[in-house]
Amino acid sequence: MELTTSGAIDRARALARRGRRVLLGITGEPGAGKSTLGAELSSALGADAAVVPMDGFHLAQSRLEELGRVDRKGAPDTFDAWGFVSLVRRLADAAEPVTYAPAYRRELHNGVTGAIPVERSTPLVIIEGNYLLLEEEPWCLVHGLMDEIWYVDVDEDLRMRRLAARHERFGKSHEAAIAWAAGSDESNAVLIRATCDRADAIVRV
Repeated sequence: MELTTSGAIDRARALARRGRRVLLGITGEPGAGKSTLGAELSSALGADAAVVPMDGFHLAQSRLEELGRVDRKGAPDTFDAWGFVSLVRRLADAAEPVTYAPAYRRELHNGVTGAIPVERSTPLVIIEGNYLLLEEEPWCLVHGLMDEIWYVDVDEDLRMRRLAARHERFGKSHEAAIAWAAGSDESNAVLIRATCDRADAIVRV
């Protein structure tokens, strides 16, 4: 299935009307526009949707330094993957009056716990992240908990420009931003790109 942005909004509305908690995953390469699409869906659906980003499960910057992984932050092993799976399971169960999710603060280079409330009455939870379709454990456990996972596809040049601009906004020099986008980010993008055939839909943005 292929969707435009407007088609994605229509599909999300239909998912929210199923009469139960529905989990919708949005994945794609760094800079593809996952967060933008999630925000557009949330704006269109209002109280019927909540957005939970996987980025809140980044390991603490201090822990990445201890592990020697700062130079490839964003790779699968720089996240609390089991913690993420646990939250997705709680969101699928919808047993708690409010389930709190962490958010990532780029200016702090760290996650902030309890930042995103998801009410039990919210029918559609949109979970946004890079590795929702990976086959390695524990990421592979996520797929079975979600109703649909969409892959965001975008022009490659635009994606790279967005990515470099994001890094510059948060303190990297122009040269360092381009190097990070072409290095660490691109290594992750190759891994993510290989998962697109497992998506339930491709969203062209």
